[in-house]
Amino acid sequence: MKALVLKSYGRLSYEDVPEPEVGPDDVLVAVKACGICGSDVHGMDGSTGRRIPPVIMGHEAAGVIAQVGPGVGDFRPGERVTFDSTVYCGRCTYCRRGQVNLCDDRRVLGVSCADYRRDGALAQYVAVPRRTLYRLPAGVSFEQASVVEPLSVALHAVRRAPLRPGDTAVVVGAGVIGLLVVQCLKAAGCGGVIAVDPLPERLEVARRLGADEAISPARVHAATAGVGAALAFEAVGVTQALQTAIACLRKGGSLTLIGNVSPAVELPLQTVVTREISLAGSCASAGEYPDCLDMIARGVVDVDALTSAVAPLAEGAQWFGRLAKGAPGLLKVILVP
Repeated sequence: MKALVLKSYGRLSYEDVPEPEVGPDDVLVAVKACGICGSDVHGMDGSTGRRIPPVIMGHEAAGVIAQVGPGVGDFRPGERVTFDSTVYCGRCTYCRRGQVNLCDDRRVLGVSCADYRRDGALAQYVAVPRRTLYRLPAGVSFEQASVVEPLSVALHAVRRAPLRPGDTAVVVGAGVIGLLVVQCLKAAGCGGVIAVDPLPERLEVARRLGADEAISPARVHAATAGVGAALAFEAVGVTQALQTAIACLRKGGSLTLIGNVSPAVELPLQTVVTREISLAGSCASAGEYPDCLDMIARGVVDVDALTSAVAPLAEGAQWFGRLAKGAPGLLKVILVP
């Protein structure tokens, strides 16, 4: 089969590789669409330590079942599916609690780190455990379904926050995840949503997708009337964005951390302590896929507005390069094998 392989840091090769092995409880999926995640772009240069070459990246995907293992009895070849990016054991204490994102043996498709290596979906085929599989509703395209993974991350983060009716929330970072958080907050009945980003074109997208205000970081204080917001969501993962998110909160406010580009950031400790700011980490998702598929099917969330390009997998290296350089206007790029 053909795959886009990270051969060395900064170098992607479209080449022939062996088809993945299908275990007794696995399903082989013929990939029809796979999004490029920001974590893949950052992983490509080695800065995260989570994409050690050689590896096939990609974990935001959808396709058609090509083969099922002998232990799989409820799915059939030909069915349209998507799958959780988290490969969880299903047996540990966290899995039994439904916290599959915290699984003791958690692995992520398309990730190669010091602890494990798991090839992903930037290929013609990918093998995934049956327990991670979800059928696509009628009317949801493969391209739309490939955005379910980032949407599940956004929905999980919103559900981690103590949202109350009438609350104002600030979303720092209007990339794909931040824009999905904006839409999830509106769907959850948030009283007011303020999107914050230094790029005017992203602020314009945020407005179109329902943000009540979309502003630059310098205007955060004025936008919250000098009092601060009840909630903030940090969807970047760098020090400056974290400090902007904390600065926009009222006393007793809550910050949900989603972005993790930097392994460590500088925390304004005295501000957090003296203003009793609550911090919550939000990792991946834990069972939100069915709700996300339903939201897309009903038009509650607009994922098409986030898709900047749909291109052949063979051109993947070029699109990774454009994303890495921060090409203007680029949000989600979806590759098709």
